[in-house]
Amino acid sequence: MTSESQNIEFKQSWQDDYLKWICGFANAQGGRIFIGKDDRGKIVDLPNAKKLLEDLPNKIRDQLGLMPHINLMEEDGKTYLEIVVEPSTVPISLRGSYYWRSGSVKQELKGHALTEFLLKKMGMTWDRVVEEKATLNDIDDTTIELFKRESTTAGRLPDISELSTEDTLKKLHLLTDDGLTNAALVLFGKDPSKFYPNLFVKIGRFGESVVDMRFQEVCEGNLFQMLRDVMEQLEKKFLIKPIRFEGLRRIEELEYPVPALREMLLNAMVHRNYMGSMTQLRVMNDRISLWNAGTLPVELSIEKLFQLHESFPRNPLIADICYKAGYIDSWGRGVEKITEACKRYGLPQPVIEERFGGVAVELLKPHVSGQSVSEDMSGKRRENVGKTSGMILDACRETPSITIPELAEQIGVTERSIQRNIQKLQAEGFLHRVGGRKEGYWKIIESNKG
Repeated sequence: MTSESQNIEFKQSWQDDYLKWICGFANAQGGRIFIGKDDRGKIVDLPNAKKLLEDLPNKIRDQLGLMPHINLMEEDGKTYLEIVVEPSTVPISLRGSYYWRSGSVKQELKGHALTEFLLKKMGMTWDRVVEEKATLNDIDDTTIELFKRESTTAGRLPDISELSTEDTLKKLHLLTDDGLTNAALVLFGKDPSKFYPNLFVKIGRFGESVVDMRFQEVCEGNLFQMLRDVMEQLEKKFLIKPIRFEGLRRIEELEYPVPALREMLLNAMVHRNYMGSMTQLRVMNDRISLWNAGTLPVELSIEKLFQLHESFPRNPLIADICYKAGYIDSWGRGVEKITEACKRYGLPQPVIEERFGGVAVELLKPHVSGQSVSEDMSGKRRENVGKTSGMILDACRETPSITIPELAEQIGVTERSIQRNIQKLQAEGFLHRVGGRKEGYWKIIESNKG
């Protein structure tokens, strides 16, 4: 039996409020609304189906400016309607409000999300918009020269060393006849915060929880400056360098792999919503977490990030410059590179989740002496975790996207036993499910302190 999804919605009877759902489908990827079916997709009959078939086309046209296909369906003597909504190439509003279909949920677009949606529907992105108040005096020539050197080393551009700042910006499509783009200021601005007050990166050092704040720093400037500044702050002030010896040679390395940290930061600054809040980097005793404003594009999900996927940059101009500088590739391999770096360093797989209108990436430290999750817990918490539950936690840590059937096969118990143990783990605060059944993943809650 078909269930509700990104493109399917069931309603037992018609209400004019459902025009919002039609609006949401049109603004997203299109879809079908079945009138006369319950939430499970079972036909409940629609006595006024023929009248609705006559009334709805005019109502939808007058309210939304759309002409969807409406089909009268019959099955086992029961009638229902199928409303087929095609995706619209222009923004669709209902009485001044814009709606969007995300997963199986209809939501109203407001604020920055609405601005970004309208730009995209017009074939624009925020980084291509011209900042009318900016002039060439707002561009930092030193950063331009740095980019020229980096792009020459990367070999992804013809030689531009002799070009002036103005000609360089024109060649990179950052300067148009109408003026400097937002991307030009984010990438090469002398003081981009003059135009975008939340451009900075805030770094905080915490103890056992976010309540335990130790100290913090703010890194400002353009993208190239912030990338260097944040990495220096992490190395010199926020992260420790465990010491080891190879023979007589003393070796100091950061507690997290530099390639993973750099990739996390680049992804955040390239793909963030610059109309939203600042980028936030939390360094804690057992993890480091980076959050940036802007949800995933509709083409992606958390689960798909860990699979082979295409690149869908929110800011294609900014992404293109970072590619030409040799900082990123253009194949959507950011998460894969972070995961590979963690694996080589002996760290668990990174944890990624959408929260508070943005995306958070966490790198976790390994457990002491190779202990399992269940062995590493102390006091009453250890007593509450049995052998099967401990194995479930270890498996979820190793593979957050693991399914219940896969857990049952790996541990050697029934699916019912897995479900019972998971319910107990969730109730006691050991395990949390992020996302839905198909596209979600498991998050281990290491401690209930703080």
